[in-house]
Amino acid sequence: MAYMQTHGLKRARPAQLIPGTVSVITARMDYLPQATQQSWQAIEFERLHRPAEGVVSIYARGRDYHKVLRSRLQKLCDRIALQVGEFGHRVFTDSAPVLEAELATRSGQGWRGKHTLVLNREAGSMFFLGEIYLDIALPQSAPVPQHCGNCTACIDVCPTGAIVSPYRLDARRCISYLTIEHSGAIPEELRPLIGNRIYGCDDCQLICPWNKFARRSALPDFDERKGMSGAQLAQLMGWSADDFLHYTRGSAIARIGHERWLRNVAVAMGNALRQADDAGLRAALQARLDHPSELVREHVAWALAATAG
Repeated sequence: MAYMQTHGLKRARPAQLIPGTVSVITARMDYLPQATQQSWQAIEFERLHRPAEGVVSIYARGRDYHKVLRSRLQKLCDRIALQVGEFGHRVFTDSAPVLEAELATRSGQGWRGKHTLVLNREAGSMFFLGEIYLDIALPQSAPVPQHCGNCTACIDVCPTGAIVSPYRLDARRCISYLTIEHSGAIPEELRPLIGNRIYGCDDCQLICPWNKFARRSALPDFDERKGMSGAQLAQLMGWSADDFLHYTRGSAIARIGHERWLRNVAVAMGNALRQADDAGLRAALQARLDHPSELVREHVAWALAATAG
């Protein structure tokens, strides 16, 4: 991603990113909603078989994790200061060119799974990572060994083949990248593979055996907001810019903006129409044919060109 490339080696050299840094404290925060059922993985896979329903990645259904984790890391810094006095520090959570997964594995939070995410024996991978860069020398934590063995479930399940080999991900094919970070047109050859995923993709985590140990969040912040799961695509396509801001305010989804949201929903609607023609979906798409954004119009036209196979 461009913002990572721009900062070059600062990603791997904390003291260059934040001068004076001597140590890094890593932290993780579980994010499964408190009401998550025992069979949550099967429930999430089932959503993918309801083509007229938009699927949002689990982590994004509640409050924006950037705000929650950053606030709690700062509180931890305040508590440390009470013990050692004032010290230089900076907190991060997916907010700067920081190699979070690498720092987490080196500090013993877990190991890199074959999907490149961090796995923990007691918590799976359904957690956020955060860091405190500080100017205090601390003893090093020991890394933990790998525990993926011969399992290739995450590689096999990836809808777009983005996990090109163990521990290697091609972000250009990753649905999470395409629906969140990518600002332009989604490559046509990948659109049918996205299915009804409109923000992110959890497949490689849903299939992972270690996520039977995934933990519910201790905080209500990550409980699902109304409309973030089970919503129909035709309804989501009808959101105005103000509606989008209203329903996503304070969530991670808000940062992609209304234009990319409509782009993603249009792709999902096109995929739904390829399974079964639906007058309601077509009407919702046709209402966006004259949208001011060329990006939206192009994806809407692609969706409307779909015919059920």
